[in-house]
Amino acid sequence: MSIATRALRKLYDGRPALDGIDLEVPSAVVYGLVGPNGAGKTTLLSILAGLRRPTSGSVHLSTETSRVAMLPDTPRFDPWLTGSEVVALAARLAGEDEAREEEVLTEAGLAHAAGRRVGGYSRGMLQRLGLAATVVSRPEVLLLDEPAAALDPGGRREVLHLVRRLRGTATVIFSSHILADVEEVSDWVGIMNEGRLLFQGPVADLLIRHAAPAYLLTLRSGRDRAEEALAACPWVRSIERLGDRNLRVRVTSLEEAEAGLLPALAAGGTRVTAVQPESPTLEDVFLEVTR
Repeated sequence: MSIATRALRKLYDGRPALDGIDLEVPSAVVYGLVGPNGAGKTTLLSILAGLRRPTSGSVHLSTETSRVAMLPDTPRFDPWLTGSEVVALAARLAGEDEAREEEVLTEAGLAHAAGRRVGGYSRGMLQRLGLAATVVSRPEVLLLDEPAAALDPGGRREVLHLVRRLRGTATVIFSSHILADVEEVSDWVGIMNEGRLLFQGPVADLLIRHAAPAYLLTLRSGRDRAEEALAACPWVRSIERLGDRNLRVRVTSLEEAEAGLLPALAAGGTRVTAVQPESPTLEDVFLEVTR
């Protein structure tokens, strides 16, 4: 493992911000860390970066701390520096001799503003500048705390593209509350809530094992009768109305649903025009795991 923690705890005023975290991050993957505000994501990243000390537990990194870089959720820079100067300073402080300022600023979508003083940058531009300054030294471990939170759709796309390009060359922990972003770029995912790590593993495993399977039904008539008939089936977990003609039916067993769904609807006199299985999303699984 590139990063591992054991029984990691952090207390603030006697209350646990982290409560027994056993993190395992394989080398050279993008690890998406998701959870609501206050889940402990920022505290965990700060401890991994060496910016905070744990109350107890251990942290193992497979690389030197000098090869670890962190982007905070609200990066700030001296306003009189230009974008190029910020990135050049970051490279020199990290001991990077090769000039890569132009390359990383272009990748971050800031080539047009490289010569401008950053005091005039928008928050989204500062976020992208922070990412450029973080990757310029080619860190082996990259810790990104909500890197796309302040960005418009175009800026988010550029940041996600940058993160995706790091796959295989660096180990990236990417925290976010935008679940679609995590699902798009992450190989592994960890779900946190109230200081605990509820799940971690490959994204595909999470979607397969923890999401309640669902079907989207399109009805020509008899929606009320369909709801009544399905509610009586022991393998139906929930029924959700979507517009006037559609139902989303979550089930506990695909095998039982495949055998009993259509007979139940037919017995209730419902006219069905389409039955479509739905693939779970990370949002579905997140709600399932944290409820």
